[in-house]
Amino acid sequence: MRSLFWQRYAGWPSRALTGARDAVVSVLFPAPCRLCNQLLTRATLLPLCAACLSAFQRLPEKICAVCGCPLEALPAAEGERLLCPFCRRQSYGFDRARSYAVYDEALVRAVLLLKFEALTPLGSWFAARLAEVVERAGESLAADVVVPVPLHRVRQRERGYNQAELIARPLARRLGLPCRSVLLVRTRPRPDKLHLSMEERWESVRGAFAARPGSQVDKLRVLLVDDVMTTGATLDACARALREAGAKSVTGLTVGRALRRMQPPDARNIDS
Repeated sequence: MRSLFWQRYAGWPSRALTGARDAVVSVLFPAPCRLCNQLLTRATLLPLCAACLSAFQRLPEKICAVCGCPLEALPAAEGERLLCPFCRRQSYGFDRARSYAVYDEALVRAVLLLKFEALTPLGSWFAARLAEVVERAGESLAADVVVPVPLHRVRQRERGYNQAELIARPLARRLGLPCRSVLLVRTRPRPDKLHLSMEERWESVRGAFAARPGSQVDKLRVLLVDDVMTTGATLDACARALREAGAKSVTGLTVGRALRRMQPPDARNIDS
């Protein structure tokens, strides 16, 4: 009986003090959620409310075995390896890609906060969700190192940080893996044009990444981290650079996944 009582109520003083502190701070220093503008009711470093965080639409379990796009409408026999129409015809440079949630309006706004305001607590929150994705996948996402998709040095200097690294570093800590942002570099900057067509997107990253000279990549299983996967062009280009440097496998891991399927401009040359 005493043991049961202790398990149920031992943490009550601490929880009560935490609740009281959050209530006092929220009254004295009310702050709005950065997504919905509702006042936050708890003291937290993450300026997003619980309702907004829970509104992100997780990807379904039925996805393409390679690129991770949802395949809810595609019939499949039990035990069959599901592949989307594109992955049935062509191959990406990475072995597989997985994501946390659908890149819809709510997640777009959250990713923009991370991308342009360096909201590091949000990067850590996203990292926790990606760690759950990795843990659920088990051995299929086993890795030796975490590598963020790099920015070009000019863009990195202008912004002062890389949003992919804000996710990759806390993710690596959660997985007990090293984070090696120096393994991969972007050798050619993204075009200044704000909106790129499908063809321009693929062309802008073709050959735009390389393993840093002297970096140790050979035989490593790489978790390649970025904020969003749309066409898969960026992950593809990074993975090919890592493969050329000797990586054993490359798995793309992103917070958001755009649902619209886009085919590269010349699918026949995707492996060239």
